[in-house]
Amino acid sequence: MELHDVWFVLIAVLWTGYFFLEGFDFGVGVLTKLLARDRREKRVLVNTIGPVWDGNEVWLLSAGGATFAAFPDWYATLFSGFYLPLLLILVCLIVRGVAFEYRAKRSDDRWQTNWEHAIFWCSLLPAFLWGVAFGNIVHGVAIDADKEYIGGVLDLLNPYALLGGLVTLTLFTFHGTVFVGLKTVGEVRERARALALRLGALTAVAALGFLLWTQADHGKTAGAVLLAVAVLALLAALGAVAKGREGWAFALSGLTIVASVAMLFVSLFPDVMPSTLDPAWSLTAANSASSPYTLKIMTWCAGIATPVVLLYQGWTYWVFRKRIGTHHIAEAH
Repeated sequence: MELHDVWFVLIAVLWTGYFFLEGFDFGVGVLTKLLARDRREKRVLVNTIGPVWDGNEVWLLSAGGATFAAFPDWYATLFSGFYLPLLLILVCLIVRGVAFEYRAKRSDDRWQTNWEHAIFWCSLLPAFLWGVAFGNIVHGVAIDADKEYIGGVLDLLNPYALLGGLVTLTLFTFHGTVFVGLKTVGEVRERARALALRLGALTAVAALGFLLWTQADHGKTAGAVLLAVAVLALLAALGAVAKGREGWAFALSGLTIVASVAMLFVSLFPDVMPSTLDPAWSLTAANSASSPYTLKIMTWCAGIATPVVLLYQGWTYWVFRKRIGTHHIAEAH
């Protein structure tokens, strides 16, 4: 296996990790309006991700940085062609982080309400837009012989990509609902379980349609296996939710995300951005990669730094593993 193929796999792992972690993160943000009944319950939901949300976003920085260094042509075409949706995602992530930190700085009702709106919308929009972006990456876009995207923003809003956005939004929200059930006690936990059962059915329909469409377009054996894993894991997650086994439900909903993202990358390879104008103009792992020397240095750096980051993040989740409820929230909030 060539180094550029190794880095394609590594970048797939980084994006998978990001969607697994930031997926429930976005889902909890969406649930601040779907699940919480009052301000105290909203505080409970935010507190479930308070110690970890910024660490989850490190995976996005790592995925973007690795793409820039390992596949500069891929990075350039992607971030120039998808400039507006990716800029909107970036703005949402910035505003969302500020909202987490600033919401409780003042007791004024209007102040807190505005930041709560920001948390909701800046969680919902990225959850949807990431699906649209990856739907277009897998489906292919108008790339010319100079490796430049020559389409417009509206071209990105095609049916396949929009369905991908619906899948990521519903799947991340389901993942977040299961996470809330795992991390809370009392009424919030019970309502999260009930909502997860209803939301899971919608997620299953949307995900099955999107993955079957992907398989029909690409028809790879590995993709079919991953499709089956994703669907069975989602159904098993629903069964675990019904039995009140939140730990298993969270692991299985996470497996659904992992298998789904892996299927997209398997369907994509060896391309990294297919061209709908001419297959010969597609960006591939080979023709968009950095030099072998650059990839070699990156491999050594990643081999040293990655275990340290994983150990630190795992330790963070272990420290903040206990459940919380409304009785943990001070009256002032």
